[in-house]
Amino acid sequence: MEIAELEAQTGLGRDAIRYYERRGLLGKIPRSANNYRDYPSSLIKEIKLLRSMQALGFSLDEIHEVLKGLRSGGIHCMAGARLLAEKRQSVEQQIHRLREVSRLLAHEQSRLEERARRHDRR
Repeated sequence: MEIAELEAQTGLGRDAIRYYERRGLLGKIPRSANNYRDYPSSLIKEIKLLRSMQALGFSLDEIHEVLKGLRSGGIHCMAGARLLAEKRQSVEQQIHRLREVSRLLAHEQSRLEERARRHDRR
C-alpha cells in the first residue's frame, strides 16, 4: 500500500510514518517496480501497537525491541515480561498520582462551592 493509504488507516501523518521508518521501527519497507515504498498491511496493526505503547510511556528503543521480536517471533519471553512489568508499575504509579490530584481538586472544589454558598447568603 502507498503511504497515503497507511496514513488513512492509522491516522498517523506522513512525516511521523517516515520518522518511524528512519528510526527502524517499521522494519524493512520493500519498494515497488517504480521505486515507491510498498507498505505491507501488517504495518497498520504494528503502528497502532507502537502508538499505544508510546502513550503508555515506552521509549522508542523499547518499542523497537518489542516490534523486532514480534516480527522475528524471537522475543525473549522473560525479558519481555520484565519490560512489561516495569511499564505496568510505572502506569500504576501514574494512576496513584492522578488519584491524589483528583482528591485534592475535589476538596478544593467543595471548599470553593461552600464559600460561594456562604457568600450568596449575605
